[in-house]
Amino acid sequence: MRLFVRIVELKSFSRAAEQLELPRGSATQIIKQLEARLGVKLLLRTTRQVRTTVDGELYYARCAAILVEIDEVEAAFSQAARQPQGRIRINMSSSLCRHILIPALPGFCARYPDIVLDIGVQDKQIDLVSEGVDCVLRIGELRDSALVARPLARLEQLTCASPSYLARYGTPTRLDELSQHRTVDYISASSGRSVPLEFSVDGRIEYRSLPASVAVNNGDAYVAACEADFGIIQLPTYHVRARLEAGTLVEILPAHRPPPLPLHVLYPQNRHLSQRVRIFVDWLGELFAKGV
Repeated sequence: MRLFVRIVELKSFSRAAEQLELPRGSATQIIKQLEARLGVKLLLRTTRQVRTTVDGELYYARCAAILVEIDEVEAAFSQAARQPQGRIRINMSSSLCRHILIPALPGFCARYPDIVLDIGVQDKQIDLVSEGVDCVLRIGELRDSALVARPLARLEQLTCASPSYLARYGTPTRLDELSQHRTVDYISASSGRSVPLEFSVDGRIEYRSLPASVAVNNGDAYVAACEADFGIIQLPTYHVRARLEAGTLVEILPAHRPPPLPLHVLYPQNRHLSQRVRIFVDWLGELFAKGV
């Protein structure tokens, strides 16, 4: 059942076998034996894809529910219930990982020494089920209705530029002065489009699109381009706090800060949330409750 469920979720015999540490040939034979035992065809295979039959889809739903119950029973009586252990696969943006998660991780690892964190770092969205990821942290408005989302924080944002850029173009004090300025284009990894600058004005949001010589799709590259005098940027405060304190970047237009960005941790709703993943999600809640 566990092999069948992973094949359905990953849409691949080889990837499911790899995750369960089985030879690929064994995985194929096990599914053949399962279909023979049940007397129905569960999976349709071509050279490019694996998909479920009608019977296979029904069997998957029942198997997933049964496996959740088995895991819960075993967890209640196992050593792991007293001392959480195992691997957690998580995914997040590079800026969150570098500036917030990694500095806080020693405390988590000291509390739970038998939990291993497998951290994937990328700014684009991923498919949790097909990638075999337990949970992801996402900044911004959510579009995945199939995922369970737990809010963690609202990340304050600001507008900033380098001192030498401001020395050349001047420091704007009003939004109408932005017509004389340039920006670093940030390209959304999910939409592929440039993200305009946002400014709060009397309870509403105004958008500005400025000329740009450089476009990036990564937070660290975004900041680096700003430090290299390519123009104005907007991003969460935590990402540039150290640079603001050091004076390599300067906040501008503080009266018109961009709206805060929501931060959520997400996980699949049809996958059992193991004790170790639940512990990690709760720890994230504690971490961001302290403020970032």
